[in-house]
Amino acid sequence: MHIRHLTAENFRNLQISLAELSPGINILYGDNAQGKTNFLEAVYFCALGRPLRADHCRELIPIGGQTAQARAVFSHFTIHAHVEQNRSKCVKSISLDRVPIKNTRELFGRVPIVSFSPEDLRLIKAGPAERRRFMDIEICQLSPVYYQELREYHRALRQRNHLLKTLQKEKNQLDSLCVWDAQLVQHGLKVMRTREKFVDRISSIARAIHGEITQGKEKLTLEYKPGVSDPESFATALDKHRQRDITLGSTSVGAHRDDVLFTLQGISARSFGSQGQQRTAALSVKLAEIELMGSRTGTSPILLLDDVFSELDAGRQAFLLSQVQDVQTLLTCTGLELTKGIKEHRIIHIKNGKIM
Repeated sequence: MHIRHLTAENFRNLQISLAELSPGINILYGDNAQGKTNFLEAVYFCALGRPLRADHCRELIPIGGQTAQARAVFSHFTIHAHVEQNRSKCVKSISLDRVPIKNTRELFGRVPIVSFSPEDLRLIKAGPAERRRFMDIEICQLSPVYYQELREYHRALRQRNHLLKTLQKEKNQLDSLCVWDAQLVQHGLKVMRTREKFVDRISSIARAIHGEITQGKEKLTLEYKPGVSDPESFATALDKHRQRDITLGSTSVGAHRDDVLFTLQGISARSFGSQGQQRTAALSVKLAEIELMGSRTGTSPILLLDDVFSELDAGRQAFLLSQVQDVQTLLTCTGLELTKGIKEHRIIHIKNGKIM
């Protein structure tokens, strides 16, 4: 799987840009704020139907503009993504070989993709939400069923939270809470079991990669930490915290509160690991994603590296490059010094939102 061409029009600061890409390593270079990250954003948006860094699709539209679009020609098909601001509503439309798709979940698994940025290097020391996001994005690409269960879980969570706020004033609707409790338990346990299997698998792969980077001096382990583990304990916890949840107007237990624990030699990497150790652990996990996705889908994913090399020392840079020689890679940088360590690559210069 690789991307052959990308066309972006009014996509953030990208104007009308057409780029032909190599199936190997592609280096997007230029000064800061020229459009390099936006180029990666366009690729990611076509692949998964969701923004890479933006919180909302409307952020993909330039200031003062009404539309943004990108077209990606992959090895076996073409995806066109279009976003339009219609009054107060932002409308997203995506087509696969000119056939509109009804739901973005239809894209999952078609274009396996892994992104890596300086924000991902903070995967370990960031809050639990960042680690849950990491799990959910990767698992959704591997399992459309998981995506559906996750959607149903969050739908039930929103309904329960809305009811909790209502119960602060209208106590007569208390019986309705049991309906959403049952939905949370049903879908939440499926989400948690899938997450646990994913973390176990990626932990095994990352441990081997981390051992290679550190020459066997450190042992990395990832452990999934759910708040509950079975239907009885989940239901009991919801019942136990019911009054507190009503007071706060939000649900305090469930899959939306889970975390992943990173340990080095059995000690928390978040609390006691040095910055270098945390970055090495994050790098190991990202490389493990590539291997896991390749083994599960039968094809190497496309790798997006956004200004990662500026955050890594020479040793980690060299190791990363050695691991991605057979993966289509799009990496951004402000200089071309690192091209000395790459045998075959294509250079794309981006300036003022244009491909030079």
